[in-house]
Amino acid sequence: MIAQIKGKLVDKTPTYVIIDCGGVGYEIKISLNTFSQIGEGETCLLYTHFVVREDAQLLYGFKETSERELFRLLISVSGVGSATAIMILSSLSPNETKQAILNSDVNTLKSVKGIGAKSAERIIIDLRDKIAKVDSGSTISLPSNNTVKDEALSALVMLGFAKNSAEKALNKIVKAGDDFSVEELIKRALKSL
Repeated sequence: MIAQIKGKLVDKTPTYVIIDCGGVGYEIKISLNTFSQIGEGETCLLYTHFVVREDAQLLYGFKETSERELFRLLISVSGVGSATAIMILSSLSPNETKQAILNSDVNTLKSVKGIGAKSAERIIIDLRDKIAKVDSGSTISLPSNNTVKDEALSALVMLGFAKNSAEKALNKIVKAGDDFSVEELIKRALKSL
């Protein structure tokens, strides 16, 4: 099990980072919450979860251990895989996710792409008691980063959305509002797609 990776940040996108650790570049999939907490070109420490599948070996990284624990709880639910758990943590902050589960807020969970009513109810039923026991004292903030619409579009395409629909959604958001961070653009687009 790879528990954490510390090294020089080589590349950073809204969906993954590459960290050089001892001359080896590790590609680590991340959520938007983690993306917003990582600076450019710095030494980076991510707490990881290693997934071994028949066709791939994947690393998922988190800036905070509390987000990693929430990810692990989410993937323990039947029908919720690692990609869906990352989608949840990219659409909602860890605190919003916990509150939605604790308050049995099916609509908030259904707002995430790929989560229907049955999946949302299953997540709530399976995790409500577990999350109530977990200390939720730490919050994950979303500081603004100097990003562009193209980066948000690239992230949405990597998350599986059609480029045309993602671009239309981003254009509507940009026309309707102020300067948004890439995280805010993606979150708003995820709600409209």
